[in-house]
Amino acid sequence: MKRSKIKELEEIARKTRVEIVEQVYRAGSGHPGGSLSIADILTVLYFYEMKIDEKNPNWEDRDRFVLSKGHCAPALYATLANKGFFDFEDLKEFRNINGKLQGHPDMTKIPGVDMTTGSLGQGLSAANGMAIAGKLDKKDYRVYCVLGDGEIEEGQVWEAAMAASQYELDNLCVIVDNNNLQIDGTIEQVMNSKPIDEKFRSFGFQIIKIDGNDIDEIIKAFDVAKNVKGKPTCIIAETVKGKGVSFMENQVKWHGKAPNEEEFKQAIAELSK
Repeated sequence: MKRSKIKELEEIARKTRVEIVEQVYRAGSGHPGGSLSIADILTVLYFYEMKIDEKNPNWEDRDRFVLSKGHCAPALYATLANKGFFDFEDLKEFRNINGKLQGHPDMTKIPGVDMTTGSLGQGLSAANGMAIAGKLDKKDYRVYCVLGDGEIEEGQVWEAAMAASQYELDNLCVIVDNNNLQIDGTIEQVMNSKPIDEKFRSFGFQIIKIDGNDIDEIIKAFDVAKNVKGKPTCIIAETVKGKGVSFMENQVKWHGKAPNEEEFKQAIAELSK
């Protein structure tokens, strides 16, 4: 991958992070930490990897994306706006009761959202259904699903993982946002799900481990995943919660908290360098 393309994607991810912080600050609520950690992953998906058409969001042959950890909607909304699915002005509606950009994605109201999410643990089941449908319809689209590392404490995730392996869904790519923090502590403190890679491997997945905040590594991981046959792929993306904002990085309190005015100004200043 040419360095110029990587720099271009890094700039989009930086802009996405600015828009994440702005959304949460304006709304006075939201989830900045996990949104910031997946900005690089979503940037690569929407600006490099996925076959999509922002002018035709319901294109039958498009690749599908499911944000299973739906509370990190600010990252998805910023990415969709950057890609041109809707106007940037719409980002000001985030968590506004009269707006379409609510705290969790709604596929009935937002162009580019393939699945309504927010009830944790259920996104992979929906992604499985999309992948199975693709197989049955003899389509070549791929399905991508982002899970939180805290979210995989939900039992339904592992039922879905069994199904994905059973049906040999090699058109499915799961990405675990492994930032190691959830709402009230580390994943080890709350409900230790490690080793995540060995668990998914034992469920029949091809495993790829990467730095999930490194654009080049993300691109290479998706390139490998596309060539896996006969089984689903799970990318374990080690990320930094709150990535890009010094006082938010690796701080559990920023899981679901809006910055005040002073914090907002500092965050934007850091992200604008």
